Amino acid sequence: MCNAHTPADASLNNDRRAFLRLATVGAGALMLASALPTADIHAAPAPKPANDLNPQQALARLMEGNSRYAEGVTKRHDFMSEREALVSGQNPFAAVLGCADSRIAPEYAFDTGRGDLFAVRVAGNFVTNDGLASLEYAVAVLGTPLIMVLGHDSCGAISAGVKAVKDNAKFPGKIQGLADALKPSVNKVLKAPGDLLENAIAQNVIDTVAQLKRQSSLLGDALAKGTLQIVGGIYKLHSGKVELIG
Repeated sequence: MCNAHTPADASLNNDRRAFLRLATVGAGALMLASALPTADIHAAPAPKPANDLNPQQALARLMEGNSRYAEGVTKRHDFMSEREALVSGQNPFAAVLGCADSRIAPEYAFDTGRGDLFAVRVAGNFVTNDGLASLEYAVAVLGTPLIMVLGHDSCGAISAGVKAVKDNAKFPGKIQGLADALKPSVNKVLKAPGDLLENAIAQNVIDTVAQLKRQSSLLGDALAKGTLQIVGGIYKLHSGKVELIG
């Protein structure tokens, strides 16, 4: 993304090359590696130069977009020209680990265009192995400087976790595994004052941010270098506003 190269840039490029070498293991990973250029990832101009931001700038832009969305004054996006610019690659300025809930679309909530957000979604917005690998890809290969874990109020997945803890509720199919994954966050706030569901939603975001920082050496290295920031937020269904927490 940047034209000027610093020692930190060189180190990050080394991490990206290491990531690509690891991606050559396994048939599915070979398909991924074959889709990437073999030369330096940043040899070509960035598809969207405006996305070349540091973590603080990326967070500011994300929240400014949310303010526009909440106020109903979103930008007019030129999707046709963006399609052409993004044929050769992508450089999203933020990644969002969000809930699969149909009422929360990160691209809308932050008033972004194509190629701006790298979205990973799962009911309950918690860390899975595949989700973590996707976020590592965004940071190590695409150079994404910001990850937001985005929860929301009235979350059905967290509600299932609450019922699993309080009522020992059982759910059909793989839904039980999802509820079980969210139980640790529910247990942490079980006796806290206030609404249990709201507290559990916030605690799940806080726990997920901590897991991302702790479980991945790729993300940890980027955090240590100052090229990445990981934050948490709660989307409010009524207002459309995202409140930062952490």
